[in-house]
Amino acid sequence: MRRRAADFRRPVRRRFSNVFWLTLCGLAVLLLILVLSRESGPGSRPPMSKRAYRQERIMEGLNITDEMLSPNSVTRQLSDQISLAKAFVVIAKESNNLQFAWELSAQIRNSQILLSNAAIRRTPLTIRESETAIRDMALLLYQAQQLHYDSATMIMRLKAKIQSLEEQMNSVSEKSSKYGQIAAEEVPKGLYCLGLRLTNEWFKNVNLQRKPRDRKHMEMKLKDNSLYHFCVFSDNILATSVVINSTATNSKYPDKVVFHVVTDEVNYPPMKAWFSLNSFKGVTVEVQKIENFSWLNASYVPVLKQLQDSDTKNYYFSGNLDNGQTPIKFRNPKYLSMLNHLRFYIPEVFPALKKVVFLDDDVVVRKDLSDLFSIDLNGNVNGAVETCMETFHRYHKYLNYSHPLIRSHFDPDACGWAFGMNVFDLVEWRKRNVTGIYHYWQEKNVDRTLWKLGTLPPGLLTFYGLTEALDPNWHVLGLGYTNVDSQTLEKGAVLHFNGNSKPWLKIGMEKYKALWEKYVDYTHPLLQQCNFH
Repeated sequence: MRRRAADFRRPVRRRFSNVFWLTLCGLAVLLLILVLSRESGPGSRPPMSKRAYRQERIMEGLNITDEMLSPNSVTRQLSDQISLAKAFVVIAKESNNLQFAWELSAQIRNSQILLSNAAIRRTPLTIRESETAIRDMALLLYQAQQLHYDSATMIMRLKAKIQSLEEQMNSVSEKSSKYGQIAAEEVPKGLYCLGLRLTNEWFKNVNLQRKPRDRKHMEMKLKDNSLYHFCVFSDNILATSVVINSTATNSKYPDKVVFHVVTDEVNYPPMKAWFSLNSFKGVTVEVQKIENFSWLNASYVPVLKQLQDSDTKNYYFSGNLDNGQTPIKFRNPKYLSMLNHLRFYIPEVFPALKKVVFLDDDVVVRKDLSDLFSIDLNGNVNGAVETCMETFHRYHKYLNYSHPLIRSHFDPDACGWAFGMNVFDLVEWRKRNVTGIYHYWQEKNVDRTLWKLGTLPPGLLTFYGLTEALDPNWHVLGLGYTNVDSQTLEKGAVLHFNGNSKPWLKIGMEKYKALWEKYVDYTHPLLQQCNFH
């Protein structure tokens, strides 16, 4: 046989190859579609399995069963009734309906016993066994609704209760403030007794009233500007004695220390007697009475002029001007006392002196103060410790910045400072007429619209721009109303019991009393006779 030519055999082989490959590709496509369709089928089911898994975890966490999730669950119905009944028990007690609260509590216990028994036997509650409990609880809950024991009523009652408690708290706070103020103004029996015995001693003992033999030498010391001059304005004998004794005890040069004490006419005899009977390590003590300063009169002193005004008298002494709405501390008559305001007249009280350290009678001196007299005040009048470490000790705390006169003259964020231990340059004082500045502001405040109380606000105005800041360790405040850091106390030169809790009062802070009592000689016969201990 003859073989076919090659050109006749090639087309047949090419056609077979094309069909094969087309068939193979078609099968691959079908296989791919089948695979994708299988993957997409299971892929739509995981959310359902995840949701079921999440529900299962929640059921485990809340300790609930499928039976409780059933729309016909008796267990869930009982549980809901118990929760609502517990809330109504509280409301019933608040309403003083104790009988109804007892009935609710009893039914709650019955329902809880049913649930407990079902849990123990691990079978769901049946309608038959729980029907009575559900019906009885539903009856009580309906009765509670009839008594208006609903959420809205409860909210209203709670609001009323809160308002009542706030009113009670405000009342108690106001009473506490009043009683604290009264206690702070109280003259302890011991001090009263001491004053009487010293007064008796002064008028009985003629020798005390005689001028000392070295009177000329003493008068020279009172005007000698090379000595250390301190002034105290007080009607408290024992407190003034502690100031002088503590200064003398801690002074390097007590014989160079001169104290100028000014008191009122009532306390002048006992004050003179006390400092004549006692010595303080060579310290010179001069006692004067304010009534001897004839220039202190209503025509010159705004405070004395204001005391003649009927509205001012009513405000400070009766409280009738504003129906008693002003807090008692703002109506304390001591803020119009000339002993309190005498600090603004120091150059006139001591015309021969150039520099003075002013001390309040509620301080204790714990270090030598001679270095205060060599401090350069840089042309300022007042050397004082600033108190603006906290925002509430800035000017806006003490002054009424809604008043245009205050707003236009003073920076509200200016740093406050404290009276109680102040170095006064009396030469600069006289040159700048500081007392005249004080008079101007005191007259502007006749209606009490610039500030409310005290000598510090007019002091801030008077010495504005004329105050030199001193090292804080010179004057530590707060021992009469707050806690003071122990390291600060240790470094303090002058400790100030500012506040109502004075160390000579029963309401004084016990942990600080020892700092003051250290300078009281309780073995003194007069103190023992007056039961000081």
